[in-house]
Amino acid sequence: MRKIREVLRLKFDCGLSVRKIARSLGTGHSSAGDYLCRFAASGLSWPCSLSDAELERQLFPPAPAVPSEQRPLPDWAWVHAELRRPGVTLALLWQEYRLSQPQGFQYSWFCEH
Repeated sequence: MRKIREVLRLKFDCGLSVRKIARSLGTGHSSAGDYLCRFAASGLSWPCSLSDAELERQLFPPAPAVPSEQRPLPDWAWVHAELRRPGVTLALLWQEYRLSQPQGFQYSWFCEH
């Protein structure tokens, strides 16, 4: 079971760092950081009166049920041009693509194509 509420409590009530939270709960620091990022992006505020199941649904919404052929494709010419610039990575370009196209493809598909 996910320890979302405990991560949030330790961050907002106790003021612990992500690494200290992860160490105290026996989870990875990337998981604890991911929960905090998802909470910030959700627009919820702490303390949260939602149930655990409701909180999890808010932070981990189901994937959109859009068929592959209806998902928007990235501009591959732009992607290849941007990759030539120093410091630009596929991960950064995929994040920009998903911000502009929320119904778009996931990172693994983006990297494969």
